[in-house]
Amino acid sequence: MSSVDSSTPERINQGTAAGGDVWFLSGALEARDTLRHLPIDEAEFTVGRKPGCSLKLQFNTVSGKHAVLSLRSGVLYLRDLGSTNGTYVNGERITGEVAVDEEDLIHFAEAPFRVLRQSPTGQATGTIARNVCDEALALVQFDRMMSEKLVRPHFQVIVEINSTHVVGHEILGRGSVFGLESVAAMFNAASQLNLEVELSQLLRWEGIRVGRDLPPRPKLFVNTHPKEMENAAQLIDSLVKVRQISDNTDLVLEIHEASVTNRKVMRELSAAVTELDIELAFDDFGSGQARLAELIESRPDYVKFDISLIHGIDHADAARHQMLETLVKMVRDLEIKALAEGIETATEAQTCVELGFDLGQGYFYGRPTPI
Repeated sequence: MSSVDSSTPERINQGTAAGGDVWFLSGALEARDTLRHLPIDEAEFTVGRKPGCSLKLQFNTVSGKHAVLSLRSGVLYLRDLGSTNGTYVNGERITGEVAVDEEDLIHFAEAPFRVLRQSPTGQATGTIARNVCDEALALVQFDRMMSEKLVRPHFQVIVEINSTHVVGHEILGRGSVFGLESVAAMFNAASQLNLEVELSQLLRWEGIRVGRDLPPRPKLFVNTHPKEMENAAQLIDSLVKVRQISDNTDLVLEIHEASVTNRKVMRELSAAVTELDIELAFDDFGSGQARLAELIESRPDYVKFDISLIHGIDHADAARHQMLETLVKMVRDLEIKALAEGIETATEAQTCVELGFDLGQGYFYGRPTPI
């Protein structure tokens, strides 16, 4: 991006650069739209919410006539049209007219677009392939999501398996920006920026802040990311902070079973959560190597049996039934509550009752929903 003099002569090449290259914007027309590649094919390519704009965007923060792109002598220029929420190139709000280059990131208010250029042969001239544009846009959106806390906590009920009485809710995060709606998309972007811990903390914080008002006095199951177990002091500090905002809400911290092999860290964490009056759960038990030694030593309050063990259990053979029943009995003999994850049908639920589970969770009881 470079600033230009507003007196630049108006020589328009009708949407094609020198040599016949075609410029594109890559992005979405509305928050839940798919990624599109849109040619800049008008001399004055206007962007805004009003009908008649060359590119009509369905974002409330975009002005009626927001900005205009024009191509002169093979150079693409961008000018803001006095929009309320601004036009940004690579994170900087523009004033006047600027030249934009291929692979620049333009934000029309909250709507992000990548600038692309294609030659007459159909070959992209930039170094970023189109299948990477999704990731590039997601990374830009991720920074905004984190700074503005644009996540939407969802809550899935956990029930007593015999009575189906609701005893708690697991907090599950969703994003509020295009391209980062799912937890998988959020953590994929976070991993590229080495920000998995910060994202996990944000989802936990927002989930507790919203979920503490669930009636009556909810028990909230909150997740951790495996990377958080690499720094016990940092994790404990984050738990101290969420405990301060949680009022008298009952909290259960979920630790993935693959993260409990460091016994020193687990001892520190177990002592800390006890002091903070937070219960502990081993999540996804049985999805990989069942950590029986750590289970005996750490004595969590809950063990959540992975969906891979529960799915289709009503049609499983006797050997699988016996194996699962033995594991459930072992857990309960340690005075730990056994929770079956991923129950989807009435017959799976009934089989889990027969196997001795204390608690159940899954689509059969309720899907994750906002408060």
